[in-house]
Amino acid sequence: MECKGKILIVDDNEDILLSLNMLLRPWTDAVRAIRGPERIIEFMDYFHPDVILLDMNFKRDSMSGEEGYEWLTRILEHDPTSVVIFMTAYVSTEKTVRAIKAGAVDFIPKPWENKRLLETIHAAVDLKRSRVAMQNSKAYETDAVIPDDNIEGVNFIGESQPMRELRCRMMRVASTDANILLTGENGSGKDVAAHEIHRMSARCKKPFVSIDLGCIPESLFESEIFGYEKGAFTGASSAKAGRVELADGGTLFLDEIGNLSLAMQQKLLTVIDKREVSRVGSTKVRKVDIRIIAATNANLADYVAKGCFREDLLYRLNTIEIHLPPLRERGKDILLLARHFLNMYAKKYKVDVKDLSEDEERRLLGYTFPGNVRELQHCMERWVIDPGSPFPSEESMHRQQDVLKETLNLEQLECNAIRRALEQCNGNMSMAAELLGITRYALYRKIDKHGI
Repeated sequence: MECKGKILIVDDNEDILLSLNMLLRPWTDAVRAIRGPERIIEFMDYFHPDVILLDMNFKRDSMSGEEGYEWLTRILEHDPTSVVIFMTAYVSTEKTVRAIKAGAVDFIPKPWENKRLLETIHAAVDLKRSRVAMQNSKAYETDAVIPDDNIEGVNFIGESQPMRELRCRMMRVASTDANILLTGENGSGKDVAAHEIHRMSARCKKPFVSIDLGCIPESLFESEIFGYEKGAFTGASSAKAGRVELADGGTLFLDEIGNLSLAMQQKLLTVIDKREVSRVGSTKVRKVDIRIIAATNANLADYVAKGCFREDLLYRLNTIEIHLPPLRERGKDILLLARHFLNMYAKKYKVDVKDLSEDEERRLLGYTFPGNVRELQHCMERWVIDPGSPFPSEESMHRQQDVLKETLNLEQLECNAIRRALEQCNGNMSMAAELLGITRYALYRKIDKHGI
């Protein structure tokens, strides 16, 4: 693995400094280590580090991490392109979320895993160089439209191996302009991942424009995506820029890309190929500088094989394909997320809540959460509002237990498969039929047969 770059390590533990110095020196251009934060700015000015590994606590017996947050603020004020990775032995969900939202790009627990640390630094060096290149090309204009990134939960929470690998890969690709296809089950966090990639990219000060393609009727596709001129059609009393134009300089997020008809796919393909749009009712062509991130819960390769998705469009969208793991594969991340949502809704509704009991933890870990993080979030909100409500809901638990009991009954398997397909596709019959590999009319017959 080739990390390269210059690394500044700031920690009050000499053993930590020595260990990191020995680990990183063979993989980097240069390493500097200091025992306290007082000289950070000095080293930034003459050493020009690509990455700063910053301990969060410097006073004896200090565990709050407040010193780390304060120095992170000073570092970013001195150089907004700085890439800071926090280190601490006292890891908590609240601390992790706060650190990332404050501007740190990652959070390394002590003791660390050497491979993960090297991968993280490699991605961080790429991110730093991308930020500097964008700044040198004057992409951070003073009149830039700054998106509202103050979205609850926009940063990933989780310390499981799948999430560590995902976070590291996202950081690495964020520094490029390659198109990205996010795949994963409903509720697994594709929208959150898209926001996070944008936040870590050199386009972070530019707009992030999201389009839910599953909610746009085909008749309104062109006017919504490309915009229109005054008088272009009845009701067009003034000109309006489309979503692609609004995303100029930033990121265009195409959610539920699998819902597009073939006709809509062709029009989108032109935008991706030429990076230009023409408003409805206008002959003027407008060039746009956009980074495209698409997301789907469908298997687009299967869609291509069935002739309902363009192969050339898929190849342009999945320059980088990132799969988000379902919540059931993330182990004790379920508990980290549960406590995060518990605290979030306790503050929102201004109520006091008790921490999770051992029985509640056991029930959460024993449930597969077919709705993934979104289902867990709603579960915790319901529990905060009504502590006496089932946890998770008894209906969900019974449904899951029934599925497990009837796994060898073919009729029950078919019924369960149809229910799951309808749930995953939010009731969209065409998508559910595609997911099941049958025609829409066959799906109607089976729904009637099973009384669903």
